Amino acid sequence: MDIYHIWCDLKAGIQDVDFTDALDQFLTNLKQSGDLHSYRITRRKLGLGANGLGEFHIQLEFEGLAELDATFREVSGRSDPIESFHHSVNSKVQNVQFALYRDFPDSQRLRGDEKF
Repeated sequence: MDIYHIWCDLKAGIQDVDFTDALDQFLTNLKQSGDLHSYRITRRKLGLGANGLGEFHIQLEFEGLAELDATFREVSGRSDPIESFHHSVNSKVQNVQFALYRDFPDSQRLRGDEKF
C-alpha cells in the first residue's frame, strides 16, 4: 500500500467542521472513482506533533503508484465536478506539506534469495 500524507492548517476564519465536510466530499468522490482505496482524516490532539506539521493530517491509501497517478491525473484535469470539490478544500487550508510512504516490508523487498 502506498500512503500519501498531507498535513495542513486552516486559514483564519475557517470552521473545522466546514473543512472536514468539504474534504470528506472530495475524498468520497475520489474513492467512488475507484483509484483511492481508503482515506483517513485526523487532527492533532493535545498540541502534540512534530514541529512544522499542520494541525490536520490526511492519509490517502492507494494500492500502487498507478492508482496514485490516475488520481493525480483526474484532479489535475481541473474539470467539474472534481475541481469544485478540490477548490472547496484548497481554499480553506494553508501551510500544506506532503509526503509519500509505503508499507514496509512490501512484496518487492528481497531478503536473501527470497522475497519477503
